[in-house]
Amino acid sequence: MRYLKKIGVNGRKAFEELKAVKHNKIKLVLENYNTIILKNKKRIIRENLKDIKNIKRKHLVDRLILNDKRIDGIRHSINEIAKFKNPVGRILEKWQRPNKLKIKKVSTPIGVIGIIYESRPNVTADVAALCLKSGNCCILRGGSEAYNSNKLLANLFRESLSKNKINKNCVQFIEKKERKIVDSILSKMNNYIDLIVPRGGKGLVKKVQKFSNIQVIGHLEGLCHIYVDSNSNLSMAKKIILNAKMRRTTICGALETLLIDEKALKSHGKTIILSLISSGCEVRVDNKINKLFKNKLKNAKEIDWKTEYLDRKISIKTVKNVKDAVNHILKYGTMHTDSIITNNSKNAKIFLEGVNSSIAMHNVSTQFADGGEFGFGGEIGISTNKLPPRGPVGINQLTSYKYIVSGKGIIRK
Repeated sequence: MRYLKKIGVNGRKAFEELKAVKHNKIKLVLENYNTIILKNKKRIIRENLKDIKNIKRKHLVDRLILNDKRIDGIRHSINEIAKFKNPVGRILEKWQRPNKLKIKKVSTPIGVIGIIYESRPNVTADVAALCLKSGNCCILRGGSEAYNSNKLLANLFRESLSKNKINKNCVQFIEKKERKIVDSILSKMNNYIDLIVPRGGKGLVKKVQKFSNIQVIGHLEGLCHIYVDSNSNLSMAKKIILNAKMRRTTICGALETLLIDEKALKSHGKTIILSLISSGCEVRVDNKINKLFKNKLKNAKEIDWKTEYLDRKISIKTVKNVKDAVNHILKYGTMHTDSIITNNSKNAKIFLEGVNSSIAMHNVSTQFADGGEFGFGGEIGISTNKLPPRGPVGINQLTSYKYIVSGKGIIRK
């Protein structure tokens, strides 16, 4: 497709030019972008309202909304990203061999990064800022639900690049809406794009991982678990669980399955479950728990242990002990984020070492599975790949490296 080829060529050209740009100029672009967003706040909200009016999948509205608070959040992320030191050109390791051969491992940018995402317009700003800060260029393919919001945020970034005399094609937004565009990106753009990052639902990520001939960073689902140990503080457990489930139900760090030690069922479980119900959460429980409630609750089925609800719903299961909890997570988890609530350091160690999650937590809400909360400024996504990068992907994770080897006329014998 001629349209995509032009975008690809523009992206590679912009990346080559970006290598020569001094890092303080990149920082200036981000600072300018922050100011431009503030000046255009009403315009951004106006474009966002068009998207909200047109949306067909009403359950995605929460992800789509841009209001004063969320725009301030975007600006805060950009400000945090701008403050970081240049992640490119860092000497990660260096050593000298007995033959006087000197070896340095030095960080480098990845190149041109393609991001395919759905209904969150903040992704446009976060990703553009993270990519530029790490010396990369990006090609953005946002979902049709947030088309107007994404287009404006991308164009405002390009405006900031042009203002600072940097090739505006360091950030490109694909304006064509046809679904076949994604197929062409995945199958025909490997000469122009170095990495694909899918951010969205299970269907999108699965498709990208299956059909892309470009390397992919992504996660299928955020099926997050919390295990309540019998040796835990009830008020702490209740506070963490309500936050993990109900703060924002539509994010990938939201709690989906709660595991309760059978020894804590009466002392902790009943109170926690009642507090979830009273906060407006639908609970689906196993038989043992339902007996406690005289079989008045909804019974969980096998499918519930595999479901990322992204809604005011939760599945709750009784387990024998911490090892049983770990085994459940290894069977049903998605290597995203899993947490244990306990005062027992031995059980915490068993859990944290036993789960295969990219983020394992102890006495912490799973809602902290976020690059901003990790101090990364923002994130391009959360990777559940077993190979690095894992967890929140910020600017340091958006770099690769090369080995620089030097000597004085050394030859190998």
